[in-house]
Amino acid sequence: MNALRNISLRLCSVPHNRSYCVQAQKPTVTTETDGVRHIVLNNPKTRNSLSMDMMTQLVKDIKRNRDDEQLRCIVLSASEGKVFSAGHNLKELTKESGTDFHKAVFVKCSELMVEIAKSPVPVIAKVDGLAAAAGCQLIAACDLVVCSDRSSFSTPGASFGIFCSTPGIPLVRNIPRKKSAYMLFTGLPLSAQEAVTAGLVSSCVPVEQLDAETEKICNAIKTKSRAVIELGKKFYYEQMSMDINVAYKYGEQVMVNNIALADGQEGIRSFIEKRKPNWSHSRE
Repeated sequence: MNALRNISLRLCSVPHNRSYCVQAQKPTVTTETDGVRHIVLNNPKTRNSLSMDMMTQLVKDIKRNRDDEQLRCIVLSASEGKVFSAGHNLKELTKESGTDFHKAVFVKCSELMVEIAKSPVPVIAKVDGLAAAAGCQLIAACDLVVCSDRSSFSTPGASFGIFCSTPGIPLVRNIPRKKSAYMLFTGLPLSAQEAVTAGLVSSCVPVEQLDAETEKICNAIKTKSRAVIELGKKFYYEQMSMDINVAYKYGEQVMVNNIALADGQEGIRSFIEKRKPNWSHSRE
């Protein structure tokens, strides 16, 4: 064992292997280009399971520099393979790991889902393959989902003795009751096209068009004011749980606040003057 460890240390000390060593130890790989943060789930050996390490890193990746005006949207995807994410790492949920750790896993998972909603910029899931259980929960928590036509979506937890209770939370807020019940009680998957029809997925394209479709969505978002998108996203989620009369009353003030923004006025002026807006992206 010591000999293997020494070999590993020597490999990591070689300059041309340095990036490989860092990447191998990290559950995600992130890059940022032209206002788009790409977060790639990078543990295909566990089918990109949402282990404690994976979820902790995802929370950090999503929260990092969230107030940077250059950041316009976030894309979640997975490293090459047939699985976007198979859900929780069941090896972490055995009796030996203990109830306290089990609780910590689900608390961290909830934190991840809430941070996606709290992100001031849209979070887009780019799916090519299976998104199952908590993996399906992850994509359902995202603002937008674009998938390849070979993708599928399932909540099969009951088949393994663990009902997908928390994955069902965003699921039932995305798709009709009878369809979510079908997924949760039978564990049977939805095809990509069925997921589009149900409202779980925003758009579905052939696999060779997946990158282009995702880029099209990101580019459309980037033409908008970041401040306006942030204000709109916040209200979008807040009003979902409100009585309709309360939502309209609150929405009236949100619209007034939106118009008062510098970019609200710039948008109106640019429309009247028949020109492209020059956004400041300021919250003022």
